[in-house]
Amino acid sequence: MLIAQLSDTHISAPGHKTCGVADMAANLRRCVDSINNQDPRPDLVLLSGDVTHSATRIETEHAAEILSALEVPLFVVPGNHDDRKILAEVFGPMRCPTTQTGFMDYVIEGYPLRIIGLDTLNTGQHSGQISPERLDWLKEQLHTKSDLPVVLFAHHPPLKLGVPETDQEEFCGAAHLGELVAAHPNIERFLCGHIHLHTNTGWHGTIVTTCPSIGMQLTLDLKQRNPSQFLLSEPAYLLHHWTADEVLITHPIQLSEMDGPFDFTS
Repeated sequence: MLIAQLSDTHISAPGHKTCGVADMAANLRRCVDSINNQDPRPDLVLLSGDVTHSATRIETEHAAEILSALEVPLFVVPGNHDDRKILAEVFGPMRCPTTQTGFMDYVIEGYPLRIIGLDTLNTGQHSGQISPERLDWLKEQLHTKSDLPVVLFAHHPPLKLGVPETDQEEFCGAAHLGELVAAHPNIERFLCGHIHLHTNTGWHGTIVTTCPSIGMQLTLDLKQRNPSQFLLSEPAYLLHHWTADEVLITHPIQLSEMDGPFDFTS
């Protein structure tokens, strides 16, 4: 099974660059083309939030128009730069399933991996959250078909990852979420975005993997200076490969216009 993961697309209105400098629409088109041309082609695409930059309808519709060229199923969860209601209306229930309470928490079935999308949007805040009621929902899903391997995906990573702004933001409910994850060793991975960096970190018996942005790479500052800045980068996404040996391997895909590929020679 192959899963492509996009994150932090930060699409602006047509004709506008994000933060005045990043042509995220062009980057997203290149990622869509790359995914469509993968051989074998991914089974599905997960978009782990911050679809838009300013949570407007015109940005959401612009993103949906670009993503409509994908030739594989797409599933979306919201980030702190998104409007949950607009996202659900524009992308629809096939790509943004919602619960009766209006949250985008859902299970993707029919694949070797069960994939559970979590809505961590804390409206009006940059930080993530998951309520006790929704933790109960997740617990119920994890108890269902507990013999199958599971991948969780959300926008916000539930732990500190060395990024000043996000480390200062408390993920409300992270401790209880960690206890639930620790009780289910069949959770192979927790896929996130938010920090605009590709990281892999052990957490309560699983691995939290963050996906890079498609074109706004965070400057890595281990001296913990504020505020963070970003560099323009080539389009990037992750390709998660669930092998016949039941191992989940993650490949970072960095699109480049450099020459190649070439054969190795002596």
